[in-house]
Amino acid sequence: MTTRTAPTRAPAVTGPQPPRSAGRTVTTAALRQVRRGTLIVAIVCAGMSALVVVQYRSLGGALGTASLTALAENPAIRTLFGPPVALDDAGGFTVWRVGTGLAALVGIWAALTVTRLTRGDEEARRCDLLLGGRLRVRSLVALVLGVVLAAAATAGAATAIAMVLAGAAVTGSVLFGACLAGTGMVGAALGCLAAQLLPERRSASGLAVAVLLGSLLARMVADGAPVVGWLSWASPFGLLGRVGPFADDRVLPLLVLAGLAAAPAAAAIRMASGRDLGGARLAGPDRRTAPSRLLRSLPGLAVHRTRRPLMVWTAGLMTYFVVIGLLATSMTSFLRDNPAFARMAAQAGFAQLGSVEGYVSALYALLAIPIGSFAAARIAALATDETAGRLALLYALPVSRTRWAATEAAAVAAAVVVLAAAAGLATWAGASRVDAGPGLGEALAGALSVVPAALLCLGAALAALGWARSAVLAVGVLPAAGGFLLLVLADTLGWPGAIRWFSPFAHLSAVPAEPWNAAGAAGMLAVATLLAWAGCRRYGHRDLTG
Repeated sequence: MTTRTAPTRAPAVTGPQPPRSAGRTVTTAALRQVRRGTLIVAIVCAGMSALVVVQYRSLGGALGTASLTALAENPAIRTLFGPPVALDDAGGFTVWRVGTGLAALVGIWAALTVTRLTRGDEEARRCDLLLGGRLRVRSLVALVLGVVLAAAATAGAATAIAMVLAGAAVTGSVLFGACLAGTGMVGAALGCLAAQLLPERRSASGLAVAVLLGSLLARMVADGAPVVGWLSWASPFGLLGRVGPFADDRVLPLLVLAGLAAAPAAAAIRMASGRDLGGARLAGPDRRTAPSRLLRSLPGLAVHRTRRPLMVWTAGLMTYFVVIGLLATSMTSFLRDNPAFARMAAQAGFAQLGSVEGYVSALYALLAIPIGSFAAARIAALATDETAGRLALLYALPVSRTRWAATEAAAVAAAVVVLAAAAGLATWAGASRVDAGPGLGEALAGALSVVPAALLCLGAALAALGWARSAVLAVGVLPAAGGFLLLVLADTLGWPGAIRWFSPFAHLSAVPAEPWNAAGAAGMLAVATLLAWAGCRRYGHRDLTG
């Protein structure tokens, strides 16, 4: 009897994976991280565009040539929404009405997403082991940027398809979708470049968004003052008007838009190749300076963390609402002379636009969205600090997590009030410049009336901090952004009042055109307090990374 040695298999080869395999891993991980946000942005852009197309077609030409001509010649309209072109077409009217807002949404989302996946992951040390092999920082940045660029293109393609299905022309729909995608790509490229320049995710995100909003301001100046009309060529929002979907259908501005995205993207990838992991091209703050006196107490720490974002948001909101005040008389005169547009605005949730008080009241309703987003973003920053381990030393002190979350929430709530008051003050200053109402007290009352809706966002974000840490920002902005969208859909499509009731905006009165809705404000504050209490309590009982 003989025995044979069983053949042995060669041992598995261990060691770093080849670059191609590592690249696939990075791409797959990035796709999984952006898929939810991409889906939400694509649905919002496609849904809003298709809704406006359907709404316009249902009017059956009720706007009339005279109204459309007056709209195109109104300087206030041109400043706020861009040059109105092809308003006799459902697609052209859609581009004018929601194009700038949707482009800003896609661009800001792309900028924030790419800074989170690049600088944010480096801060949290999630890239250390991955980059311990053959994959380099440059390749990682390029792969992540490519995924976000593809996500922006997806949002644009979804919008184009939805508009075609709603009955808009194919060529104009494709060009409009390309403009949205291009603006998102510009935002992603700016975010990626800022992530290579600055050592902190917050600073990088702030820089990218500031540049993007600065380009929007440049478009407003270019459209309001023809002598500097050339500025529109340097802004992705201005290039949307230069393309002229459903009217001129130009392709050349799209090439300029591609250049605006390609230049910062190439610069970002080049800068990534010459820096260390976690490093940045620009030096951070000097850590040798004496620490702020605010750091000596828990409330002071909360104020210290909030003051810089508060200053940036205050400057942006005040700039916008000064413009709103300056254009008050021009807008109200136009809407009184063109009731068809006033009716469409009422269907979109903006009623009582015939007077200056009604005009500012309608725009104050929109104020709840940015200040609610600010509150949600600050609580999301708290969740990010927890994930990155920056709260470990704080919790090593005799400080309970419930107490710290409540202290941070109190500072954010105070900041929300400051933001609302700043917007009211700016509106009064702009309206006073053109000898229009409301007075200072009325302007402040109108702006502060939306604070309960913003605090509802704060409560929702705190609830998510305790129960769904990975979705703090999305859950936090839902009461404002989702509530406004729900109100618009309910008013436009004639949904039952029981559905409309769930929108916070249904319980806000148009102050100063109407008296305060005390019952609605009290109800929202009660719900916000309950959500905040539940979130803080749960946060104090779960694990730090649970």
